[in-house]
Amino acid sequence: MSDDPIRPRPTDNAFLGDLRGGSAEPTYSGALSFMRRRFSRDIDGADAVVWGIPFDCATSNRPGTRFGPQAIRRASAIFDGDPQFPSGLDPFDALTVVDWGDCSFDYRHIEQAPGLIEAQAGEILASGVQLITLGGDHSITLPLLRAHVALHGPLALVQFDAHQDTWEADGGMSHGTFVTQAEAEGLIDTGSSIQIGVRTLAPDDFGIEIIDAYEARVLGAAGIAERVRERVGALPAYLSFDIDALDPAFAPGTGTPVSGGLAAVDALMVLWALRGLDWRGMDVVEVSPPYDHADITAIAGATVVQHYLQILAEKVR
Repeated sequence: MSDDPIRPRPTDNAFLGDLRGGSAEPTYSGALSFMRRRFSRDIDGADAVVWGIPFDCATSNRPGTRFGPQAIRRASAIFDGDPQFPSGLDPFDALTVVDWGDCSFDYRHIEQAPGLIEAQAGEILASGVQLITLGGDHSITLPLLRAHVALHGPLALVQFDAHQDTWEADGGMSHGTFVTQAEAEGLIDTGSSIQIGVRTLAPDDFGIEIIDAYEARVLGAAGIAERVRERVGALPAYLSFDIDALDPAFAPGTGTPVSGGLAAVDALMVLWALRGLDWRGMDVVEVSPPYDHADITAIAGATVVQHYLQILAEKVR
């Protein structure tokens, strides 16, 4: 028997590994970037950037989504290193993905947060990457849309959500008004936008098509996807996935849970069926770890992003 020691494969892919391909470290060790991607602010040559916005100062009910990016990154470690379901691809064979870390803002001056989110998102997008954002409460989508629209023009919004987020906006910050403000600023093409899983009533829909949770149950994943494709067409689209679109059985860790929502498998099947859309960016928001159990909600959020990365990888392939 050889006396040579067994040399372990390198760990901490978040700092030391290659930009392409999976890592070899156990899921329970190492630095927890999203799916073990390299932590870096050098995004030259990257195809996509994942970053977090740990902000929950605009919640109307239970806080805690400031811890969402950490939890989603932690949950994402279970995916790395294997061909991914349902594509069968390792997305990192096709894509160079960097974890940029988190948005920087001063918690003492929360009124500055939207401008800082928009500016930092714009800086990242200027490099030509797809920007994938881990929230954070749903108010962050407004400055994200502003940054994306500055580059791409008005977008079709595809929103998975228990709520319409069209409550009256009076200039303040709320996770329930981002659609109202986006419509007023002309950021979204409301005639091509759609909301899925809604089960609350709001003052206005601004002409956005709604597939409520009961109708979604009747349509099934294939029927929902067909309606979305018909609505969006060839327009560039932005995906905003509020985790409370899922029933609390599948996403207990959120600030405003509403019973009667989508099953996780149905929501993921819809997203996967929409891989032909012209996606320009996405966020997953409202993961609130203090109310989660066994990372159920964080795993759901990480899986949404994992599916989106597979969509991007298929397009490259």
